[in-house]
Amino acid sequence: MNRFFSFLFVFSLIGSLFSLNPITYAQEDTKTSTYTVSPFEQEVFDLVNEERKKQNVKPLILSLKVSKLAREKSEDMRDKDYFDHHSPTYGDPCEHMKKQGVGNGYCGENIAAGSATPKEVMERWMKSEGHRANILNKNYTHIGVGYAKGGRYGTYWTQQFYGEQ
Repeated sequence: MNRFFSFLFVFSLIGSLFSLNPITYAQEDTKTSTYTVSPFEQEVFDLVNEERKKQNVKPLILSLKVSKLAREKSEDMRDKDYFDHHSPTYGDPCEHMKKQGVGNGYCGENIAAGSATPKEVMERWMKSEGHRANILNKNYTHIGVGYAKGGRYGTYWTQQFYGEQ
């Protein structure tokens, strides 16, 4: 079982390397007033800003609109039994944000599966060069965090980042 999760982590790392270069799209942070993040999603957000603070990088703003998209991505991976940055439902994460009115700047995504807690997933992401680069990227100003429980891997996590150009 540990081999499987190790493979999954390496696969996620390889996938993140393809999203290291920012993609340019129009951005707009519109609050989704009826949407709230879960305690796990809030904790991931807090941990991200703790890591940024350690590196003297400006904290990110939590976007409720992008958090909703990130949760939908996590749920989609769980429900459709895949683990990839490209969704069969939503396509490329940056294109999906653009279609939802968030675009024209820098964009990135981190995904993970199988981590039981926000602390565990953040430790894994911070040990991965590509994921860490997204978390500490000075070009990003906003983040959305998504979490879904269940499915083949037990948990699915998504961070979606953007920043104005």
